[in-house]
Amino acid sequence: MTPFLSCIFLLILSSCSNDFEEINTNPNDPVSVQPSLLLRQVIYDFGEQMSYEGFVAGDLLSQHRTALDFNLFDRHALKSPQLGGNPWPIFYTNLRDNEIILNRSQESETFAVYEGPALILKAYMSAGLTDLFGDVPYSEAFNGINGTVTPAYDAQEDIYLAEGGILDNLNKGIEAIETYDDVIALEGDILFNGNLDNWVRFANSLKIKHLLRISDRIDVGAELQAIFNEGNYITDNSQNAVFNFSNTEPNSFRLAQLRVGDFNNFVLSETMENILVDLDDARLSTFFRPATSTGEFDGLINGIDATSSAAVLGDLSLAGTAFREDTSVLDANFMTAWETTFALAEAAQRGLITADAEGLYETGVAQAFDYWQTDMPDGYLDGNASFNNPDSSPLEQIITQKWIANIINGYEGWVEYRRTGFPEFMNVQASLNEGLIPVRMPYPSEEEALNADNYQTAFNATDGNSLNVRVWWDVE
Repeated sequence: MTPFLSCIFLLILSSCSNDFEEINTNPNDPVSVQPSLLLRQVIYDFGEQMSYEGFVAGDLLSQHRTALDFNLFDRHALKSPQLGGNPWPIFYTNLRDNEIILNRSQESETFAVYEGPALILKAYMSAGLTDLFGDVPYSEAFNGINGTVTPAYDAQEDIYLAEGGILDNLNKGIEAIETYDDVIALEGDILFNGNLDNWVRFANSLKIKHLLRISDRIDVGAELQAIFNEGNYITDNSQNAVFNFSNTEPNSFRLAQLRVGDFNNFVLSETMENILVDLDDARLSTFFRPATSTGEFDGLINGIDATSSAAVLGDLSLAGTAFREDTSVLDANFMTAWETTFALAEAAQRGLITADAEGLYETGVAQAFDYWQTDMPDGYLDGNASFNNPDSSPLEQIITQKWIANIINGYEGWVEYRRTGFPEFMNVQASLNEGLIPVRMPYPSEEEALNADNYQTAFNATDGNSLNVRVWWDVE
């Protein structure tokens, strides 16, 4: 190479090296997402995905409905998700994005209004995650940007009770909202349209829910009583933490968008049929439609062996029109008045708070019927749904009514069954879990591949990632 060419080459090399980043950076491409956009995304994505999960997986575990085909999950092969049944990435994707909102709110006064809601959402999603799986990556789980890509698993007890855990974050979220004194509005809030008072009510309802959930492990009575006495929780359906689906894509309930074969795979469970028929419950026709061949509501036992049992679709009840033709009546449910009221009714019945358990129960039933836009029949609370039904118990009545209303609400019906044993489930016909109702979700296979050492510790602690090892709060 000639001296002249060598100089030209060095000049070009120097220029490329000095200006490479500037030249190759798109000035129109934002380097960070606005919290308002991310908050909207987190709320919508989590709510939409968990509502779908509720229909195709959670409702199978809670025996609200049954799967005809692709039913390994319905037979309790939970390590083989099919049309649904793998909520792990839903939780972690949205917890990761929510952490970005939280970090920005704590780094910039401009975004300080987002701190309280982000802390409350972190508590909400973290509780849902650990209630399903038990010990999970938590304290190190969102440090990937700092190089932590194989996070350790935290004990469920710590996720609930330690600093930075569920209850602590709910308290800090309330404090952040109550001390916020700027005028910048909370944007992107599709739960409450920026109403911070409703976020505080939401947080207190979550405290009621999760204090009750761990009440067999620690004494929660005084704290529950204080929240009840203050009364600043969700008390009316107008305050619910929900967003509405529409009748048009992309915001309609996902089952309305899928092919008819997928929708027709899910029918009324015999467990649900028996309970609603026994109660003469009008919500049966809200949740399901009569079988085409008989005009009657007919369910099917969960977990059939599809290779030997020939179920006839026309003889069974499909999901009601709200889940396909008119999804505008559906909500993505984060927390409601009826769930809060039933939790307080249980707390009163168990002596954890001083309150009128029967009155709270009857209020919760009315709120649940209203939520599902169904008229409660005259005399409903005087029949088999009576708080004092001699063939039941007040606690069973409370949990059964909560279970009914929890249809498509993620995995809540199953979680509450694990905690209380109510309502009584039927045996799965062709169980792939030795006839046992699972008491936890298994860790997904990708954890073994991507986080091997920490996964192995959790694997050993759960008797080989067993479905039958209870989580910390689930005292037998």
